[in-house]
Amino acid sequence: MRHLTRIALGMSLASAAAFASAQSTGAERPATSFPYTPGLDVTSMDKSADPCIDFYQYACGGWLKNNPVPSDQARWSVYSKLAQDNQRYLWGILDGLAKQKEGRTLTQQKIGDYFGACMDEAAIAKRANGPLVPWLERIDGMATARDLPQVLAALQLALSSEDFFFGFSANQDFGDSSRVIAFASAGGLGLPDRDYYVKTDAHSKELRDKYQAHIATMFGLLGQEVATAKRSAATVMRIETALAKASLTRVEQRDPYNLFHKMNLKQLQAMTPGFDWKAYLAAAGQPGVDNFNVTEPKFFKEFAKQLRSNDLAAVKTYLNWHVLQAMAPALSPQFDEPHFAFFMQTLRGVEKQQPRWKRCVKLVDAQLGEALGQEFVSRAFSPELKEKSLHMTRQVEEAMAKDIESLAWMSAETKQRAQEKLGTIVNKIGYPDSWRDYAAFEVKPDDFAGNVVRGTTFENRRQLAKIGKPLDRAEWLMTPPTVNAYFNPQMNDINFPAGVLQPPLFDPKMDDAPNYGNTGGTIGHELTHAFDDEGRQFDAKGNLKDWWTKKDGKAFEERAQCIVDQYAQYTVVDDIKINSKLTLGEDVADLGGLILGWMAWKTQMASMPQQAQPLRDGLSPEQRFFVGYAQWACENDRPENLRVSAATDPHSPGKYRVNGVVINMPEFEKAFNCKPGQPMAAVKRCRVW
Repeated sequence: MRHLTRIALGMSLASAAAFASAQSTGAERPATSFPYTPGLDVTSMDKSADPCIDFYQYACGGWLKNNPVPSDQARWSVYSKLAQDNQRYLWGILDGLAKQKEGRTLTQQKIGDYFGACMDEAAIAKRANGPLVPWLERIDGMATARDLPQVLAALQLALSSEDFFFGFSANQDFGDSSRVIAFASAGGLGLPDRDYYVKTDAHSKELRDKYQAHIATMFGLLGQEVATAKRSAATVMRIETALAKASLTRVEQRDPYNLFHKMNLKQLQAMTPGFDWKAYLAAAGQPGVDNFNVTEPKFFKEFAKQLRSNDLAAVKTYLNWHVLQAMAPALSPQFDEPHFAFFMQTLRGVEKQQPRWKRCVKLVDAQLGEALGQEFVSRAFSPELKEKSLHMTRQVEEAMAKDIESLAWMSAETKQRAQEKLGTIVNKIGYPDSWRDYAAFEVKPDDFAGNVVRGTTFENRRQLAKIGKPLDRAEWLMTPPTVNAYFNPQMNDINFPAGVLQPPLFDPKMDDAPNYGNTGGTIGHELTHAFDDEGRQFDAKGNLKDWWTKKDGKAFEERAQCIVDQYAQYTVVDDIKINSKLTLGEDVADLGGLILGWMAWKTQMASMPQQAQPLRDGLSPEQRFFVGYAQWACENDRPENLRVSAATDPHSPGKYRVNGVVINMPEFEKAFNCKPGQPMAAVKRCRVW
């Protein structure tokens, strides 16, 4: 996973669409131990398929057949299954802490009480729209446009840092990664991406109509007459469309220079006349801030234009909608169910809501993640597992150092700087060295919506408090139970939470071949992000700086274009092709990562020749390496969700994250004795790293 800027652990209510109320499934029970799934599962294969024709079907065909998308999911994958296993285990921990009244530590009390309040559906239903009222009254109380800065700051702090007109938070200065400054960014949209507002195909128009109808439905729940609710929805749609048209596309956002616009308060104020930034900053608890990165100046000019062209009533309508959208998942079924019906059923094809326990576990992880992480790590991540993971990471890094030196297209000067960057990458494995302090986060055992609001406020204030302070390079941007990993180009670190270092993704019981294909490839993937089309623009200190010679930069772009051209041919769903300029970084990292995983595995094999043994399950060690790699990507997806992913996800579909990689590796062709010209034995191969 690639993250140019921070990942917000304090989940906004608006992003909690999957956590809406529903009845728990009676047959489900909390887990007290992890279920075991092997790192290479022969039953997940389809050995009737020819690996040289369609390797993904060969490696994952059995899994695809036996794992349809569950009714409460938009997609289902090996990652999803492990994430659910982790959730069920966490459910057992939280259920026990919620019921326990004596002997809990302060952090155990917080996560237990939070979970208990989230699970109390009767209390949530009884409060109906009560949690909405203070926010709607606050908006209604605005007498003039001069009141907007204070109200907007309050809404952003408590409900969402980016869903009310614009985003405001803290991040490392692109030009000096040791400094944390204020970031003002584009935001304020209800649909998943700006393209939903501007595309003119029939499907996009239909979705916009349904979105506007949904907004009207939600306003109707506040008591507006049908005609009034329709006018309110049209007002929201008009404002959001204008903001969307002024926003960068996701491909444009991939170039960090497009997001780097330093200015002082005077310059920002001049860009947005009519909006009092001093009043806003004071209300946000950041008076005196004078350095900003305004990521999209064009957007902020449009924001100011919208304030001039809309009367106060229209602005209030827009804000009311975003309060409704943000808070609906924490309210009674009256609000929660239509919210789910549009954002999950209509947009992503999900048939029914997830059971309550899943959403409550996710919310605890989102808002009290390191408190929950302590409980997870103490039970599920041993020192031996951490050391084994670190050993593999070091081997992959050694492989990359050798790989850089072997590149014929890169000059000695650029190689030296690449090695400097590689040598300064920090490995974060399992969990942070010190745990976050949640003392300022008040959790009440009988106030679910209030807990979520206080959790969002806690996280947003924690982020804003970083402005002007020394950078904490030890901070993690994911929680320990998370089934994922990431590279941060400004921190220049790779991060592997304990949650992703579990079977079947990392299986200590399995031979090394599938482990190096799977976890070794993933480590290599994150490492390669330091040198993909975006990561390569940051130097060893994490600063946005061109450290390439002009000739080497051009050579990189030529090799990257080969990947762009290859993936642009693949179909996501219907007639929608992969936006290979959006997925370029992940596609480069997939290929580079597996090459590095292979190199590290060969080093490991040289030190343990006894593993070069006859077939296991009918597969040679080399074949087990590639099948182990492929099986992490087994997935089924709903067509509706694929359409959303095609527009918003920088990752290619699983099938192409496997087939698109192995066709570029002669080692695969040799392992499976593929003949030149077969689909998995490309005549023209791409390789960047």
